Amino acid sequence: MTSAPFRPLFNDFGPPSMGYPPGAQGSQSTYTDLLSVIEEMGKEIRPTYAGSKSAMERLKRGIIHARALVRECLAETERNART
Repeated sequence: MTSAPFRPLFNDFGPPSMGYPPGAQGSQSTYTDLLSVIEEMGKEIRPTYAGSKSAMERLKRGIIHARALVRECLAETERNART
């Protein structure tokens, strides 16, 4: 079982910064990224329960990445609610 290499797109520290121009395209892309990260995390659950340390580390990184993406999605939602 091979999975795509983990590429952190966002820093989990500090305020969120989208890197996208304001509008729906950025939020859709962020949301799509979040869904794919969650899907990849799901593949690591069973090996983690079986005791795989590498799967556990990938799951931890996925959680950190997902937290950052959720933060980005929330920030975008708040920006859209103000307009």
